[in-house]
Amino acid sequence: MRLNRLAKVAVAAAAVVVAATACGGGGSSQLGGGATSAPPVAEGASFPEGTTMAKLAQAGTLRLGTKFDQPLFGLKGLDGNPQGFDVEIAKIVAAKLGIPADKITYTETPSAVREEVIEQDRVDMVVATYTINDKRKERISFAGPYYVAGQDLMVAADNSAITGPDTLRAANAKVCSVTGSTPSEKIKEYVDPANIVLFDVYSKCADALRTGQVQAVTTDNVILTGLVENSNGAFKLVNNKFTEEPYGIGIKKGDVAFCQFIDQTLKEAEADGTYAAAWNNTLSKVSPDVPPLPAAGACT
Repeated sequence: MRLNRLAKVAVAAAAVVVAATACGGGGSSQLGGGATSAPPVAEGASFPEGTTMAKLAQAGTLRLGTKFDQPLFGLKGLDGNPQGFDVEIAKIVAAKLGIPADKITYTETPSAVREEVIEQDRVDMVVATYTINDKRKERISFAGPYYVAGQDLMVAADNSAITGPDTLRAANAKVCSVTGSTPSEKIKEYVDPANIVLFDVYSKCADALRTGQVQAVTTDNVILTGLVENSNGAFKLVNNKFTEEPYGIGIKKGDVAFCQFIDQTLKEAEADGTYAAAWNNTLSKVSPDVPPLPAAGACT
């Protein structure tokens, strides 16, 4: 991904026109960059009766859970609506259902509540830097993956002691992550429990690093990249990836037909260039090479 280039360029993000839920209202900072073009909306989309696809197409709206604090993937813009690669992936799925971007509603979905909002039928799907793993599959199903990230560390720009996870104990570092996230579990291999600090969102981890309350922040490399970009030179990426994190689309457990529909939609998006456009409109300025779409997992 050439992530060592990332701290030298500006972040580009999508300007997405959506109808926001109560969680999505209000203004916020915008990533900057140009506006994206919405994928073409399927006309006259028709699906087998009783399927999730038929229900959504008939309703003409899609309820999406995503993050509001993830630069490059899902960050609330000046218009109060989230924008980023996750948002663009959701728009691709919605368009195939015949649903335009302005009929998507967003619910803020931090890591700790992603399964909950699906189980409670508060959203139709979750696209939120959502790593596929067996524990989560006990509660929900995944389509995808649509991207593979990797866990890394973010430290102060002048920190030379932390060069990877194996150096954290020697540095007696306090490490921040987010409750309910895969990185918060993985980092336990490298840090004593007393030195792990958890918040509900990564922006609070960035604040704790800025004030010296923690010495490192850990999550997926692409998420950290956005935080580095927004730090005005205060932070840097260690650039020593130590996991692979396949990002999937969370849906109601056992909805095999919807899973298969999403996987097919993603394959078609790669073939017709829509997937590349989503990448280029959000992440290309920091990682120019469009990654190949990962092989889909089994729909169960």
